[in-house]
Amino acid sequence: MSSPILDFSHLTPDERIELAEQLWDSLPVSEQQPTESVLDELRRRRAALEADGDPGEPWDLVVKEIGERGA
Repeated sequence: MSSPILDFSHLTPDERIELAEQLWDSLPVSEQQPTESVLDELRRRRAALEADGDPGEPWDLVVKEIGERGA
């Protein structure tokens, strides 16, 4: 892995997320569009969901289970 251009280690996780959001929002809309390969993957996943019918676990349950694993 190459060395980072800037050192963000002094930022909290929340500050890093905010920075990432600001960087993303600074891009022109035309550069935020998903690539065709990303769209293909989303279509594949949607088709798999519709074929399976299992929507997975609710987000709050997933977060709870992750928290329990870390304890």
